[in-house]
Amino acid sequence: AGGRAAVSVGCMPAAAALTLVLSLGASAPGLLQNGPGSRAATSLRPGELRAGEVHRLVTYIFVYEDLISLICGAIIIWYFAGSFEKNVGTVKHCFLTIAFAILSALLYLLLGTVVLRVSEVEDAKGFMPVTFAMLGVSTTRSRMKRAMVLGVRVPVMLVPWLMLCVAWFIPHSSLLSNLCGLLSGIVYGLGYCFCLDFPESVCSKLDQFFPFSLLKRIPGLKYIPGYSSERRAFESSNITSVPGT
Repeated sequence: AGGRAAVSVGCMPAAAALTLVLSLGASAPGLLQNGPGSRAATSLRPGELRAGEVHRLVTYIFVYEDLISLICGAIIIWYFAGSFEKNVGTVKHCFLTIAFAILSALLYLLLGTVVLRVSEVEDAKGFMPVTFAMLGVSTTRSRMKRAMVLGVRVPVMLVPWLMLCVAWFIPHSSLLSNLCGLLSGIVYGLGYCFCLDFPESVCSKLDQFFPFSLLKRIPGLKYIPGYSSERRAFESSNITSVPGT
């Protein structure tokens, strides 16, 4: 009798790909000109926020200082943000990205005034604070008790804190903004930000509207549906079969 073995076909999730494109667009002009002008227009700065430039509460996550930071950011977006999107859907991923960026920024600005009294604070920039928020949510809500890190089994709840230590060595990475992102994700994961947890039915309806309807049509990207049942069916339909015995 003939049988079939399943092999997954991988494409980059749509929202993660959009984040990567926005990061390239925000950072490339400053990198090519080797100057701070373009980055200064989007980075998180308290003075400009007080002047009414509230867009900086979000745009700072797309800004990178140099090529190495941009490459590290691209890898982080592809791996962590892509995995998070597969779990929650494209709509919710986009919404939570903005929410985590704002929460992390506000907490960073609040704590920054205290920390500045004892040491210098690195400017908040790049997607890493949002990544730590997503990591905080995932580990807080995980049913696993232990995870493998560098060949060692450690409690799941310790994983983001270990990653926080590793991120300290990434060029131009802000320890304070990463910590603020992680704390925001943990608070959300524990259910204290229930106002941000809108139902899957809302996500499914938003799937039909712009810009999500447009993201569905872009070749080479994987759009993740709002309903968890649809996500499971979608994953099953994106499987190629190879002859077996």
